[in-house]
Amino acid sequence: MSKNRLFVIIGVIGTISLVVVGAWLWQGRAKEEIQPEVLSQAGLNFTEAVGQRAPDFTLLDIGGNNVTLESLSGRNVVLFFTEGFMCNPCFTQLIALSKDERLNNNETVSYSIVVGDWEKWLKILADLPPLPPLKVLFDPEGRISQSYDTLNVPSSMHKGLDNGHTYFVIDRQGIVRFAFDDTAMGLRNDQLVGEIEKLNAR
Repeated sequence: MSKNRLFVIIGVIGTISLVVVGAWLWQGRAKEEIQPEVLSQAGLNFTEAVGQRAPDFTLLDIGGNNVTLESLSGRNVVLFFTEGFMCNPCFTQLIALSKDERLNNNETVSYSIVVGDWEKWLKILADLPPLPPLKVLFDPEGRISQSYDTLNVPSSMHKGLDNGHTYFVIDRQGIVRFAFDDTAMGLRNDQLVGEIEKLNAR
């Protein structure tokens, strides 16, 4: 092989290497630049949720109907992210929230969100004594709970997998105005009513 041909081959390999390394570095920089935007679109950071737009969702309710946050615009919305059946205080709060007319009327609507399967819930409910109509939305893969950053809050007893006892109050424009993680797992209807009254007084 001639020296000239050897130099040409070395030159081509060097050029290809420079292009590959340059592209790799550029992609790394591009990822760094767009990552914050991607994260902000993906969902909330719970500790910084107040004042942020609430992520939209489409979830099944107990009747098998799709409910979206967008469809609730124009009303105040209370969301309770909970473990549901698996936690007695959670289920007690879920029932109390469902039947409280102060939190379910023409001005305000409340839903409990569970990481659970709709059909399994129906089977369990069929074996229980009669309950008031439940305002529950089903998040079977936990994607909406993840977008609201409720799977790793202190009240969650199964970190990364299930909700604990976490509330959001969202105003008529879809902005989070109150976020509260309740490690004491109490009944918080009166507190939620107080937050709604603050919104109505604006």
